[in-house]
Amino acid sequence: MLLGVVGTRIIDSPREKLIAILTNSFVPCNGRFPFLITIATIFIGSFFANNFASSFISTFVVLCVVLLGIFMTLFISKLLSKTILKGVPSSFMLELPPYRKPQIGKILIRSIFDRTLFVLGRAICVAIPAGLIIWSFANIHIGDISLLTYVANFLDPFAKLMGLDGYILTAFILGLPANEIVLPIILMSYMQKGILVDLEDTFQIGQILIQNGWTLLTAINVMIFTLLHFPCSTTLMTIKKETGKWKWARISFLLPTVCGIILCMTTTGVWNLLRH
Repeated sequence: MLLGVVGTRIIDSPREKLIAILTNSFVPCNGRFPFLITIATIFIGSFFANNFASSFISTFVVLCVVLLGIFMTLFISKLLSKTILKGVPSSFMLELPPYRKPQIGKILIRSIFDRTLFVLGRAICVAIPAGLIIWSFANIHIGDISLLTYVANFLDPFAKLMGLDGYILTAFILGLPANEIVLPIILMSYMQKGILVDLEDTFQIGQILIQNGWTLLTAINVMIFTLLHFPCSTTLMTIKKETGKWKWARISFLLPTVCGIILCMTTTGVWNLLRH
């Protein structure tokens, strides 16, 4: 997502650049794909005994999630262009620069300083405080209940409307620094551990999730909200840098999140209606 935001620099129109930035998070990044694949494999692929069929269906489901993201990108782009970012569409021309012999030294320096260290520095600024917050939530207890459980219990009624539970919603919030840690936080919460839990066995992960009340509806809504929720903190900071205003970073936070909440609530409502 971060590279997607930076990549909008080639767009000359400020209005269209903003639209591209605001809809950037509707397509899953590398940090969200492992979670989507894991959930699809556990709750949908497991219906098929044949390994090929299981892999095929799981891949198809993840592809459908990606297509949903593309549809939402086009829909929200159209909506923004008709409301808060009205304007005349501009023509797009991409000029190829003349070919020059690559200069290895300059490439290495740009890669290390302009890319790696820049991104790493921003990540560290957020990761260290976030790690302390997660550790504190999991290890500080009031009575016999951790702060993490208190927050999860507070969010649980709202999460139920989305077909989730309080721990899942809390994990997404605490996973703001990086999408990769959402599943470890969920497992940590369910297992009542004081540190992040990272399991590689999908069968074991599935057993823990099912024992804590996950159903097919839960899995579907988790995949929807994984696709449609706020971008990571590093991306938000990059959006602020590219646009020059925190206003657009806040909108980038709210826009996919509100869409995800509405879609999850709709899915849950339709599911419950069909069951009755």
